[in-house]
Amino acid sequence: MQSYEVISGPLADAAVWRGALIWALALYVPLSAPLSRLEASLETSTIPEDWRQGVLILSSLLLAMAVGLATQLGCSWALGPGWASSLGVVVLGWSLLLTLTNRDRT
Repeated sequence: MQSYEVISGPLADAAVWRGALIWALALYVPLSAPLSRLEASLETSTIPEDWRQGVLILSSLLLAMAVGLATQLGCSWALGPGWASSLGVVVLGWSLLLTLTNRDRT
């Protein structure tokens, strides 16, 4: 029987993409700090304001998704896909807890 799958390998598994999304959400806040340099360089550029916001949002989302996918694939290889996704949920909860705790201090 022929297989008509377009993608094969670890990226064909939906659990990997769900886990990558969880990791991307968990790492979004810590990864947004380095993007402040990009934001500062966009302020001095000649790009219109509407485009600056779009570039900044798109770059932060792509960075978070790429790091999330790499983290999910690495953890899936070491722990298994189910454990990697579960660890992503724990990290997401911890990230939210730390964000809420630091918000009270400022």
